[in-house]
Amino acid sequence: MTTSARTRGEGPISPSGTPAIPVFLYHAVMDDPPEWIAEFTVTPRQFAAHLDVIVGSGRTPVTISAIADHLAGRAPLPPRPVLLTFDDGFADLPGPTAEVLARRGLPATAYLTTGAIAPGGRSLLPPAPMMTLARAAELERSGMEIGSHTVTHAQLDTLSAKDLAYELRTSKAVLEDALGHEIRHLAYPHGYNSPRVRAMSARTGYETATAVRHALSSDRDERYRIARLIVRRTHTVADVEGWLAGAGARVAPYRDGPKTIAWRWYRRARAMVHGPQFAG
Repeated sequence: MTTSARTRGEGPISPSGTPAIPVFLYHAVMDDPPEWIAEFTVTPRQFAAHLDVIVGSGRTPVTISAIADHLAGRAPLPPRPVLLTFDDGFADLPGPTAEVLARRGLPATAYLTTGAIAPGGRSLLPPAPMMTLARAAELERSGMEIGSHTVTHAQLDTLSAKDLAYELRTSKAVLEDALGHEIRHLAYPHGYNSPRVRAMSARTGYETATAVRHALSSDRDERYRIARLIVRRTHTVADVEGWLAGAGARVAPYRDGPKTIAWRWYRRARAMVHGPQFAG
């Protein structure tokens, strides 16, 4: 880290020579979540404490479109950006979660699993209280940008070309029909992706796609696997403060390691035997 970076409070410098950008990944915000999502759930009290730290950090909250515009060369990012994202579409999102964000003037991005929230839809998500597709417009009015999180929440990097196209195209179309405008952004379920998945996402018309990686992003990150920090119930306010300072995690972009690649091939072989698997 350079002395000037320390002075500005921008945290570690990425391999490209630019400051780190924290992109937070939340799921449910509730006191009594189903066991399967409990690890990735924070309580309303924890969430409020996180938001207070974010507001006090001096960072500029943005939606994914700001990062997309920067990566496409259309517009610069504001100084020291931070991005809040929410996956799946749990029932708290268009209610208390959106309200607490709006009270603090914090925009966010919500990636919705259409098979879990649309009437008659089917997904691989285990049972949980979910929002409805009809409330997606409420999220936009409260300051959230909407993106796709596929139809079923499958492990995309294990799917056939036909099934992958269905997940990417159908979820996009369902959200566009509900909201009346183009859906430009995607989040891979559990972050699972591959060169083939990234290429198909681009061909389907998405401008960006977020992964997980549990890493800090940067303004040189890859458009189709933007790194996010997955927030668990065990993470503390000190963890959030560290990420906001650009510390406590690796900085993207970086290549997948051998373990990640081997795990992908194992999951792909398992899916060939058992069919599409829940990404979780």
